[in-house]
Amino acid sequence: MVHAGTQREVDAALLVRWRRGGDRDAREALIRRHLPLARRLAGRYTGHASNADDLQQVAAIGLMKAIDRFEPERGLALSTYAVPTILGELKRFLRDTSWAVRVPRDLQELALRAERESQRLERTLGRAPTVAELARELEQEVEVVVEALEASTAHRALSLDAPKRDEDDGGGAFGESVGRLDLGLAGAEARADLKPLLSVLEPRDREILHLRFAEDLTQSEIGAQLGISQMHVSRLIRRALARAASVRENAAA
Repeated sequence: MVHAGTQREVDAALLVRWRRGGDRDAREALIRRHLPLARRLAGRYTGHASNADDLQQVAAIGLMKAIDRFEPERGLALSTYAVPTILGELKRFLRDTSWAVRVPRDLQELALRAERESQRLERTLGRAPTVAELARELEQEVEVVVEALEASTAHRALSLDAPKRDEDDGGGAFGESVGRLDLGLAGAEARADLKPLLSVLEPRDREILHLRFAEDLTQSEIGAQLGISQMHVSRLIRRALARAASVRENAAA
């Protein structure tokens, strides 16, 4: 078993080699020695939505920053200095990546503080605190705390395919209650505009326009169906459209 004093001595020797001599092998040795500590700290946050591998990498980055910034003359053990540095990296990572919707940084931080303070007050009061009580403890305006509490719901996005839990909603998925664009509305408006214009055309002209623009037939297909040439169909379409446009211009005037 290696004693703590021996561990600190080994760390100190490696740090001297790295800080004074730029020995990267010494730095790698320090990382390997303290990587289990970084992994244990990352394990505290595995319940979050972030991938466990990502958390391990962030913790390792925090460890490397601690090694590079550590000042042995301060009298601390490297592990003692590394813990808050690693935890800081993990918390920043979670703060910046665990929100499903982009929320301003100051509001994110207040939402996290409000969550912690709410849990503390609930233990103290034996009930959930009111927003006013929470705002008083956080030294914030009630409206700001309400905004932060609402923002905290942006941590997770709910799939539109997820089933509703409220029986009063009649079951089904959340997506079924979300409004959709009615593509028929534009068509209804167009038909309402076209109806008075089509009424001035001859029945055959109306039929040709219907076949061309509603049935999406080509001019050749229309000609074959009506027993006329494609060129004749083209002339009839141009004439009908010109007639309808003229009626519309006169109505607008």
